Amino acid sequence: MLNWTDTLSSLGARFHIDEASQVEDFGRPLAAAELAGGFVAAVTDLGLIAVQGEDAASFLHNQLTNDVEHLGQGEARLAGYCTPKGRLQATFLVWRDPDTVYLQLPRAIQAPLQKRLSMFVLRAKAKLRDATIEAPFAAVLGLGGAKAETALRRHVATLPEAPYGKVQGEFGTVIRLADAFKAPRYLWLATAEAASSALPALAGELALGGAQAWQLAAIHAGVPQITSATQEQFVPQMVNLELLGGVNFKKGCYPGQEIVARSQYLGKLKRRTALATVDNPAVRAGDEVYSMEDPGQPCGMVVNAAPNGLGGADLLVELKLGALGEDVRHGAAGGPALRFEQMPYHLDALDI
Repeated sequence: MLNWTDTLSSLGARFHIDEASQVEDFGRPLAAAELAGGFVAAVTDLGLIAVQGEDAASFLHNQLTNDVEHLGQGEARLAGYCTPKGRLQATFLVWRDPDTVYLQLPRAIQAPLQKRLSMFVLRAKAKLRDATIEAPFAAVLGLGGAKAETALRRHVATLPEAPYGKVQGEFGTVIRLADAFKAPRYLWLATAEAASSALPALAGELALGGAQAWQLAAIHAGVPQITSATQEQFVPQMVNLELLGGVNFKKGCYPGQEIVARSQYLGKLKRRTALATVDNPAVRAGDEVYSMEDPGQPCGMVVNAAPNGLGGADLLVELKLGALGEDVRHGAAGGPALRFEQMPYHLDALDI
């Protein structure tokens, strides 16, 4: 049997210093321009919770910000899991098969989130398990950029036609995600054997990356991921989750639902998440940012960040709407300046 880690090592993978199974890159960080041309990334930092049983969908429907009961088997959705105060504890990519609903999230927060969700199962006929290394999902590849669709079709004949569509077969599961760099982005979950067979050929056509490349692509797609550094910091709208279809305002109650709805309908939301770049490759999620108009207190927080291959980092940053036109600095009032870039979707009436 082919070992997925051995395959990645043979291609020159550099593993995370603290997480031996997680691939950072293959020698160097990739730049956004390389991703735009076409890339394949070994996605090793995400985990998978499987929720199985006849009440699995209804149980999750009552816990998450999105509609799970009406989630079709040919689609996927984003969703959030909030505290009673409406603050996000996690964001998920959610999909299902006939008897199981799957929640993908960062491995670093999977175990405590899985334990917390399990506490609320009570009498529901649903069981949660860690499906991260189960055979159908043992290897995960992310693809995007101009050449990715053609390259992936050599291995998967039929691909989802629209974002958040899903196809499944002997090849595994392919989910199309939000576009980045004006091109489709795909998540391919497969057996170690299938991925080990396909990756060398894909790497011959596309730029090869790891977690850095996949995170950078998600940042340029404007899709946030809650991590351990940002848990309980944001109401869903602060990270644009409802703009990405991750909140259903017509569904029933879930933890924090009243506050999320109040933010939406009473016009109290004064913060959003924007795309920016900064000349500091060490920027991390949870770092604070400061406006020079009011340098005595932070105006926002980094949601996600990844080295951009050019000596700096690209990031999604949550901040006061008024600060978007101001001089904003990372870390402190004297820190490096953020340069805001065009988002792939509109933030209300703001053209950024």
